[in-house]
Amino acid sequence: AESGDVSTALERFGEAIRLLPERASGYNNRAQALRLHGDIAGALRDLDTAIRLSRGRGRAACQSFVQRGLVHRLQAREEDARRDFEHAARLGSAFARRQLVLLNPYAALCNQMLCEMLGRLRNPGGSA
Repeated sequence: AESGDVSTALERFGEAIRLLPERASGYNNRAQALRLHGDIAGALRDLDTAIRLSRGRGRAACQSFVQRGLVHRLQAREEDARRDFEHAARLGSAFARRQLVLLNPYAALCNQMLCEMLGRLRNPGGSA
C-alpha cells in the first residue's frame, strides 16, 4: 500500500484475512490500505475488528489504536483520539505518547517552555 498500489494491497490483505480471519494484524494492515484508498468507514470497521480480535493487547492492538486515533484526529474527534492514543501509549507506543502531548495544550505549552529553558542552559551566552 505504501508503494502506491493500494488496489493490489487491498486484494492481498483480503486474501490474508480469508486464510487467517482470526489474526488481528491482517485487519490492521487492510485498514491502512482502506484509509489510503479513501474508505474511512471501512478502515474504522477493520480497526475495530483488529482491536477486538487482539483483545486490546499486543503489537497489532497497539498499531490499531494508533491508526484509529489518527483517523479520529482527522475527523476532529479529539476525545476518541485521546482514548485510542492512551491505549496505544500503555501498550508502548512512543508515537501515541507524543500525540497525547499534542492533544493537551497545557502539556504542549509546558513542553515548549522546558525546551526553551534547556536551550538556555545549553547555550547560556547565546540566544536559544
